[in-house]
Amino acid sequence: MKKLFALVAVAGTVLFVVRRNKSAKAQNDLWREATAPAGKKA
Repeated sequence: MKKLFALVAVAGTVLFVVRRNKSAKAQNDLWREATAPAGKKA
């Protein structure tokens, strides 16, 4: 049973990190688009 809990904890941590990184990338993309010089697309 402890192994199952450990596996669930590891899977949850990995999912959290992946979602956080995806969110950060999306936020950075929006910021880059919003602050790009006029007439230039990144």
